[in-house]
Amino acid sequence: MEGELKVCDPVKVDHTKDMESWRVFKIMAELVDGFDLLRKYRLAATFFGSARNTLDPSVYAAAEELSRKLSQSGFAIITGGASGIMEAGNKGAFNAGGKSIGLNIKLQHEQGGNKYTTDSMTFNYFFTRRVMLAFESEVYVFFPGGYGTLDELFEILTLVQTNKIKRIPIVMYGKEYWAPLVAYIKGTLLKHQTINEEDLQLFQVVDSADEAYEHILKSVKC
Repeated sequence: MEGELKVCDPVKVDHTKDMESWRVFKIMAELVDGFDLLRKYRLAATFFGSARNTLDPSVYAAAEELSRKLSQSGFAIITGGASGIMEAGNKGAFNAGGKSIGLNIKLQHEQGGNKYTTDSMTFNYFFTRRVMLAFESEVYVFFPGGYGTLDELFEILTLVQTNKIKRIPIVMYGKEYWAPLVAYIKGTLLKHQTINEEDLQLFQVVDSADEAYEHILKSVKC
């Protein structure tokens, strides 16, 4: 009937929303545990790169070699704790008798941790894990990788550019791999002035473990 008021069904309480609010405490617990783990390491380098074993073996060898050299110079090596580049980074430090930390992530398709860590933690949330990967290091080393590696690279660049974290070396290994991205940054971002000329100095592209090692030692106060 026209003008007749509609009576709505009684509101059903959605208890799933209450359960979602408890995630805040899980997030807090992960952050606290992560900070407790990493504050033990005064000098650290974080390695980023693909978890897939599809890259040229020389790339994995370079990650292992650089990790070994940095470990012998007193750096703790921090990685995402899984396979691929992360395993190579942990392996170099582990075999050198150094500190090798793996910060893994729980995934639907289980991502197991590698066997070359001396300390580790597994996270439920990507963003809490990413805070830890960026928290304690004096250098970030980016080896070839996919969406996750690129996401981490641009977040770190943004944090340094905006002075949200201190200015520390950002090293990108593999000139051939990174050349198209660097060309895009220079030819598009800089051309349209969405970044400044000095932002090109935030990262250094290298082509060998020795070159990376020398750049890091010159840039980091040990």
